[in-house]
Amino acid sequence: MVKIICKELELQKEYFEPDTVIHTLYFGGGTPSLLEVAELSQILDVAHRHYKLELRELTLEANPDDLDTGKLLALRQLGVNRLSIGIQSFDDRVLKFYNRAHNAAESLASIDKAKQAGFSKLSIDLMYGFPQSDHELWKKDLTTAIALDPGHISSYALTIEPDTALGRWTAKGKFNPASEDFIAEQFEMMQDQLGQAGYLQYEISNFGKPGAFALHNTNYWKGIPYLGIGPSAHSFNGRSRQHNISNNIKYIKALEQGSLLFECEDLEPVDALNEYLLTSLRTMWGADLRHIYNLYGKDLLIDKGAVIDDLREQGWLEVKEHALVLTTSGKLLADGLALKLFY
Repeated sequence: MVKIICKELELQKEYFEPDTVIHTLYFGGGTPSLLEVAELSQILDVAHRHYKLELRELTLEANPDDLDTGKLLALRQLGVNRLSIGIQSFDDRVLKFYNRAHNAAESLASIDKAKQAGFSKLSIDLMYGFPQSDHELWKKDLTTAIALDPGHISSYALTIEPDTALGRWTAKGKFNPASEDFIAEQFEMMQDQLGQAGYLQYEISNFGKPGAFALHNTNYWKGIPYLGIGPSAHSFNGRSRQHNISNNIKYIKALEQGSLLFECEDLEPVDALNEYLLTSLRTMWGADLRHIYNLYGKDLLIDKGAVIDDLREQGWLEVKEHALVLTTSGKLLADGLALKLFY
């Protein structure tokens, strides 16, 4: 697969505008930490050969049990300067339920090893919304995460997808998901506790201390073009969205024959504007009214004035320094509120 990834990198080299400088690269999706450092180096060499890279951030997603000291030091030497570690929970019972290969002790050790190896930019993933009679489990996870002080925490609610084992269990009554109110309470607890610990909620699901925000994902939320490589990978160039086929066999066969298999959707200006509203409103910077006017010729304060006034009265939205910004309570309803502002 590494050879195929390198081939796609070569074939996609014209995706960006000429002379585009790339400042972030993200090894993620799947489990890239399973790759040997030599394989990661091979991919990185091809990227340097075909793209203008001036990397400020090179991130690798990793499982706690994949990170031994030798590999961490080799990753640092390769140029990886940020790790995103998929911890999910510090409770062994929950990890077993999620079918994770690691345990809580390995999670704790992975953070310590990463710091000792010189990684100053760390992120951990946590999952909330696991059904319980109270919030004690989530409180303990938050307390442990704050004590570890990774600098960045990404957290997502447990979601039930129909075509998964958990989805089938739910359909058969073998698993009872947490209620929406229960999940909302845990979201608000997270906002409160991480805020008190000095973390800024710079995006709905992402909290970072000043200087520790994820540059790569911030670019995505701000609508900056990105290229995704690999099966199911998504890309955006400002004018269109595209995604590679998810079938590994077809993906590999096409690239072996020197072609790409993807679906592309050209965006009308109104679609691009709505997409910008959807992503930017998830951030602490909000939707830039000047950007919207300059790029799309739309004045939201006039066109959507009544809606904006209503959302402000409800306490969900503010107008700050030429931007629409969600309040703390508004962030719980982010996507729905964005839809109200769509053209």
